[in-house]
Amino acid sequence: MSRQRSMEVIQQSEYVTIGELVRLTDMRYSTLKFYTEEGMISFEQAEHNLTRRYRREESLERIYYIKSLREQGKTIPEIKEILKNN
Repeated sequence: MSRQRSMEVIQQSEYVTIGELVRLTDMRYSTLKFYTEEGMISFEQAEHNLTRRYRREESLERIYYIKSLREQGKTIPEIKEILKNN
């Protein structure tokens, strides 16, 4: 098991893991994994170890946008349609 990176390092990194997104957003791992599997958050796959890497800034913006839509009462299908049209 690898050692966790510090928040300072994570906040300056171009790419982060889903676990680091959990730490940055204080959202549940299962929620972020669901958003990923539903195509709501994009990622890149590292070839050497098959780790999913997320662009930190882009992912944070998307996650907070999804969160705001959920707070407005939008359903997942509605949010997926909104994201598709943006």
